[in-house]
Amino acid sequence: MIASRGSRNPSRSHRELVQRPARRSGRTPTDRRFSLRTLVAYVPTALKVAAGVLGIAALLFGYHAAASAALFQVRSVDIVGTSRTSAEEMESLVRRAVALKGVWRADLNALSAELQRLPGVRRAVVTRVLPDRLRIRIVERMPVAVVRTTTGHFIWVDEEGISLGEMTSTDQMPPFFIRGWSEDGSDDGAASNAERIQQYLQLVAEWQSAGIAERISEVNLMDLRDIRAQLAGDDSQIEVRLGGQDLTQRMKNALDVLDGYKGKVRSITYLDSQGGRVTVGIDSGTRAKAALDAAGIDNNVVSSLSSAKPDRLNGPQLSNQSTTRANSQRTSDRNRSRDDDHKRGSRP
Repeated sequence: MIASRGSRNPSRSHRELVQRPARRSGRTPTDRRFSLRTLVAYVPTALKVAAGVLGIAALLFGYHAAASAALFQVRSVDIVGTSRTSAEEMESLVRRAVALKGVWRADLNALSAELQRLPGVRRAVVTRVLPDRLRIRIVERMPVAVVRTTTGHFIWVDEEGISLGEMTSTDQMPPFFIRGWSEDGSDDGAASNAERIQQYLQLVAEWQSAGIAERISEVNLMDLRDIRAQLAGDDSQIEVRLGGQDLTQRMKNALDVLDGYKGKVRSITYLDSQGGRVTVGIDSGTRAKAALDAAGIDNNVVSSLSSAKPDRLNGPQLSNQSTTRANSQRTSDRNRSRDDDHKRGSRP
């Protein structure tokens, strides 16, 4: 039997349709539960970030402490490649530089740059050998020439013109010395000195090959367009003027002329070989006259070296000043002799 719809309990329906008023705050318990849940969810992430920051700080602190620990303080400095430079000086410099930082934190590039400022050091390579050693490989500057300074000191220089210290009595002698050197310390002077060294090395190679290097005492390279050489040994008073080109051939020409009159003229002061002929300069005064008379040399004869040999030459061209003085002296001697004869003839 089916009950009619009118038999349903009206009071129940009334209760189900009752709507409760909303809270004035506008928030429901559901919203509050959602906010708390979200906040709790962010807590692990914040803890992780804080833990990471603390971990990094601990690592940095530990690194600093470890680097400063006695374990990494330098105990040994191994230096190889030194022969002319002082390994003791380098070791002292390195130990001072890393005393506070230790081997672990040592600035190797700065150490290399500091070592390369030392005289005689071209390149320095510094490596770390943990925990407490440094290894240094040195490439030294090699001396190639000796410069005679304006103050009379003899200084070794390398192929770049860098000064390497004063020459000692036990050092091997160079083929010949260099004169004419820029000593002002400027960049232009350093560049000029480097050019002079290259010219010197070329002369050494050519003159040694020609067998004449041992006859040279020093070469003046102040002006590379007017190069002059001072001879050695018994000819040390003679300067050879070469100019700026064909230096080896001009030197050989001058020496050939000199050898052709060796033993006959001892008062030669210079040989000018700048061209196809050699001009011989002699000392002035009575010594020049005596030398010319003894050698039987005509003052006005010019020797051309284009094809002739020294023994086929008639004689060197003498400097105008020396020739004039020699002729004047000769005329004066003749007049004095004539006056003496006249005085003798006028005596009773």
